[in-house]
Amino acid sequence: MARLMSVALTEPQVRDRSKTVTRRLGWQMVKPGDRITLCRKVQGRRRGEPLVRITNVEITSIRRERLDAISASDVVAEGFPTSSPEEFVRFFCASHRGCEPHTEVTRIQWRYLGEATSR
Repeated sequence: MARLMSVALTEPQVRDRSKTVTRRLGWQMVKPGDRITLCRKVQGRRRGEPLVRITNVEITSIRRERLDAISASDVVAEGFPTSSPEEFVRFFCASHRGCEPHTEVTRIQWRYLGEATSR
């Protein structure tokens, strides 16, 4: 059974498959070849709120790096083609409590498998 990963902040980019990389504060346990189901929201759903599965991916690469080491090409791979690396770092820090530009994060790259599962 595939692990579940929330993509609440980037659902449109996942749905249009422009996002092939994500950064996480945790997620050090995955490895290349692992399969993940990307979902609208995993934790914190209200009672009766369904689990919306969007698509399945296979991890192709994983590494740890400082958030502020992000390249312009990785900002595009994150699904933000009009943002600069500095803008992406500000966005990430604002949406992840306790994160600062020098924080070490897990960079996870994937490839999409099959078709999207739901809308």
